[in-house]
Amino acid sequence: MTRDPHAERRSRLTRLIVLSIAAAVLTIALKTTAWALTGSVGLLSDAAESVVNLVAALVAFLVVQYSTKPPDEEHAYGHEKADYLSAGVEGGLVLLAAATIGYTAIDRLLHPQELESVGVGVAVSVAASLINLAVALVLIRAGREHQSIVLEADGRHLMTDVWTTAGVVAAIVAVALTGWEPLDPLIALAVAANIVVTGIRLVRRSTDGLLDRALAPSELATVHAALRRFECDDVRFHALRTRRAGSRAFVSTHLLVPGDWSVQRGHDLAEHVEQALRDALGNVTVFTHLEPLEDPASFADTGLDRAD
Repeated sequence: MTRDPHAERRSRLTRLIVLSIAAAVLTIALKTTAWALTGSVGLLSDAAESVVNLVAALVAFLVVQYSTKPPDEEHAYGHEKADYLSAGVEGGLVLLAAATIGYTAIDRLLHPQELESVGVGVAVSVAASLINLAVALVLIRAGREHQSIVLEADGRHLMTDVWTTAGVVAAIVAVALTGWEPLDPLIALAVAANIVVTGIRLVRRSTDGLLDRALAPSELATVHAALRRFECDDVRFHALRTRRAGSRAFVSTHLLVPGDWSVQRGHDLAEHVEQALRDALGNVTVFTHLEPLEDPASFADTGLDRAD
């Protein structure tokens, strides 16, 4: 039976996203209970963010089904770029959650309210946070392992939820100890500001991917190191271009060799270069263009648009 790497990847990622969906449903129930027990605006905001987590996880589930499809005639370079749409939505939802928390906190700051059943509410909220922490760590680690921005974005989103809960719990405990009710909404505002930073990072990463940003500096260093192994008086490289689409990297470069080389010799070298880059980067598609080293025309196409 033929092994289908796309189906295997879809299966692995889907299982992890389903884990995130289950965690979101469970934490919504727990945090809503905690809010009902205490009346804390911080816990209400925390529960609202878990609803956002659920929506984001559902979006990620749909995106994974599409982004892991194999290339076809209409999408010859694959569907991996869909991952960036999910990360963008995730970042936008994080910012929306921060705005909701901020709005609710300001309203409570203007209209203070005494908290109730603090001990039980805090215990329930901490239990929900521990669930999110465990799932977030699993998703972030798996996202890096599988080069999946969808999993990593979802994991980082859950991690903001953990920080939110930590801030909210600290506020509730502080209010219970001091009796100063404005602490609850003030700490909720501080948490909202921290969440904004995560949301902006996710949106920026999504935008970079959609705009074909070059590979990360560490990956570029790996590319240059691989190419230097072949460079000599008879072999040069230029017009190096790189980008990433989800888990797949793309590298293209022009390979300059003496014009009197046979086609076979040039082709063999190009094959070795491409294999070296695949060995160095893993999931990468490599394009090489062979050119005669002595021909001035070979240096007229180093830019994206050929020079006149």
